[in-house]
Amino acid sequence: MRVVIAEDQALLREGLARMLRDSGHDVVATLADADGLLETVQWKRPDLVVTDIRMPPTFTDEGARAALAIKHTESDVGVLVLSQHIETTHAVSLVAHRGFGYLLKDRVLEVGEFLATAERVASGGSALDPMVVSTLLSPRSDGPIARLSERERGVLELMAQGLTNAGIANRLVVSERTVEAHVRHILTKLDIAERDDGHRRVLAVLAYLDRAHRT
Repeated sequence: MRVVIAEDQALLREGLARMLRDSGHDVVATLADADGLLETVQWKRPDLVVTDIRMPPTFTDEGARAALAIKHTESDVGVLVLSQHIETTHAVSLVAHRGFGYLLKDRVLEVGEFLATAERVASGGSALDPMVVSTLLSPRSDGPIARLSERERGVLELMAQGLTNAGIANRLVVSERTVEAHVRHILTKLDIAERDDGHRRVLAVLAYLDRAHRT
């Protein structure tokens, strides 16, 4: 896997590069800001970009805007955005694109899980940090998510993180058939059409979450 890293904190930038190289991946470029990120991607042709959401000079959303530009012009490149804090606006707007992930920086310390997420995103999958998903899924007493049982909300969180039914079954230590039943109930209660493609299912869930978050 060819990787480009954009991170203004030198220690984290070099730590990410070393972690990925030690895992057998090829870090083809590292940047301290987002100014030349799109051009670097077009030149280096990576499989994955890992970028901070807040970059110089304003430290607001330079990384998020660069990520969106990459997905618009180089849609086959996976983009994994890292953030110090939960920012759901960027998470929901960007996750509509295949091959996108959004993690809090603390997840980097969970090396195995982080690398698995990076590889999934580079392969066209989706991933949202559990804390971001929990924020989006905070039930309102009068909202449709309140219709879900506690177990169904847990399954929905894992769906939104990008896990397959098999992955959810492994995480919850239940059968895949049980997960399939939960998914059917969730999609029915939320009035979302069930689809075979896993990514399209994630998009359907997140489209619903976006509407719920804005109301």
